[in-house]
Amino acid sequence: MSFLYLVLASLLIGMTVGRYTTFEFGNLYEVMLYLLIFIIGVDIGKSKGLREELRKLGRMALLLPIATVIGSLLGGFLASLLLGVPLKWALGISAGFGWYSLTGPLLATYSPVYGVIGFLANLTREILTIIFYPIAIKKIPKEIGIVMGGATTMDTTLPLMAKFGGTEITLLAFVHGFILTAIAPFLIPLILQLF
Repeated sequence: MSFLYLVLASLLIGMTVGRYTTFEFGNLYEVMLYLLIFIIGVDIGKSKGLREELRKLGRMALLLPIATVIGSLLGGFLASLLLGVPLKWALGISAGFGWYSLTGPLLATYSPVYGVIGFLANLTREILTIIFYPIAIKKIPKEIGIVMGGATTMDTTLPLMAKFGGTEITLLAFVHGFILTAIAPFLIPLILQLF
């Protein structure tokens, strides 16, 4: 729970710095993300029996991302009905799969308001994954719990998955996030153009 406070405090401090200074970070966030993925790659590379782990992934490596896409879009559809949000925007937001740094700016090119909503909705997905993954895997299989994180299971929520789900699901979580990360940049604009 203290992690949640650190995330929220970091976001608020960042917003304050952004609002009242001209300081630019440039591509520093990308460098930090690559460093995080590198560290996770080292951890995966150190695991014994990497070949066996890759074989074990099998169908699960494809079924989980498919389930995440269907579940996310279904959630967007239900949100559209319950909240009265136009279907196009609800599906576009849900197609971000938790990747807020892509979804927000991408949606903002079509609508600044829905860009902000997309950013916040996908950030919320990541935060809820951080809070609820350790609790959820006590009731459901840890592999199925991966879908909560969406695209973030490749990077920001991967250490959480490894810590609470065990290193044996690290590779599955990474592949899941990687596939969704590859889909989101194409699916969001496609949805917005179709509706």
